[in-house]
Amino acid sequence: MSKSLIIAEKPSVAQDIVRALTPAAGKFEKHAEHFENERYVVTSAVGHLVEIKAPEEFDVKRGKWSFAHLPVVPPHFDLAPIDKAKSRLAAVVKQVKRKDVGELINACDAGREGELIFRLIVQYAASKKAAIDKPVKRLWLQSMTPQAIRDGFDQLRSDKQMRGLADAARSRSEADWLVGINGTRAMTAFNSRDGGFFLTTVGRVQTPTLSVVIEREEKIRKHV
Repeated sequence: MSKSLIIAEKPSVAQDIVRALTPAAGKFEKHAEHFENERYVVTSAVGHLVEIKAPEEFDVKRGKWSFAHLPVVPPHFDLAPIDKAKSRLAAVVKQVKRKDVGELINACDAGREGELIFRLIVQYAASKKAAIDKPVKRLWLQSMTPQAIRDGFDQLRSDKQMRGLADAARSRSEADWLVGINGTRAMTAFNSRDGGFFLTTVGRVQTPTLSVVIEREEKIRKHV
């Protein structure tokens, strides 16, 4: 019998899903990295497990950061495991590739970031020669009560319904990468122009937030 693999964003959510489904789907057996019964396999990420990066041939090493190598705009993005999450990623990918898993259910948090976490895991699980050709459904939860979870499984959204959100999530992620990489290397090159290496990080959220904090601190110091 083909099983559905449920991927939650956090271990605590996976446990909530298991508790909610047990009365109707039957008891789950607990394994090291997942829960399983005759109908479902439930596992989880721990937030982001992979990150986007430029292909190796477009990656300029830190010692060569200069305006001559900017801007960095690769034709496509590769994925790499986040170091501290490698073991969890391997465990989730193993479940995705199981031959007895015939369907994937995205149970990550309801929102753009949850959509991205799931999509990148599935993309990483696919080899360059073959994609993961398994139907995808979306569990969209606004409440974590057992009844709300069961109601969510009765109203699973289709992959087509979530395509717009997935595209928006990927666009935001890649745009952040482009801003961060190019901004950081440009500012670092500028501040290191007289010698030495003065790392100056730039980020879409980090930089304006830092600016707000600095402006506020200056007002506090000038206050009489």
